[in-house]
Amino acid sequence: MNTRDTHTHVPRPSDNRSWLRDHSELGVSVMLFALGVLVLTDALTMDVDIAQRGPIGPTTVPIVVGIGLMVIAALLAFDVMRGGRGEAEGGEDIDLSEPSDWRTVLLLAGVFLGFAILINPIGFPISGTLLFWGAAYALGSRHFQRDPLIAAVLSVVTYYLFNNLLGVPLPGGPLMGVL
Repeated sequence: MNTRDTHTHVPRPSDNRSWLRDHSELGVSVMLFALGVLVLTDALTMDVDIAQRGPIGPTTVPIVVGIGLMVIAALLAFDVMRGGRGEAEGGEDIDLSEPSDWRTVLLLAGVFLGFAILINPIGFPISGTLLFWGAAYALGSRHFQRDPLIAAVLSVVTYYLFNNLLGVPLPGGPLMGVL
């Protein structure tokens, strides 16, 4: 009798890592499912006025989106467990042999963090200008006369669209009386 045949295979830690690497799309599926549960829970706990104008109320779209996210997550998990894999990015304009550009990522993260900190004290028009200008700089634009002007126009137009046309109030900051 061969002693190898009587022993069961005990998975080694490297086998687990290999399985996780081969099924990494399950992480996306879990994230989508959790997001769907969050959206659905938020929609179902919304405080809604009972007297609606019609059959479609403010909870309809979030409920549909939450259920859709959960269904897509389940279908993705099913596909991954059956052996499906996403294709690696071919990248026509991307050199995949180059490392990630962390400088750009960190600059953009800093610009967004600065925007989040500054929007209430200085208002959207000024903080939005800094956001658009900083993002353009982080992504490689070096037109120091043109970029701030475009950023300011884009920020003020966005402020007017949201504040006046859509009825979504944005903080005006010190420019509140001027705009």
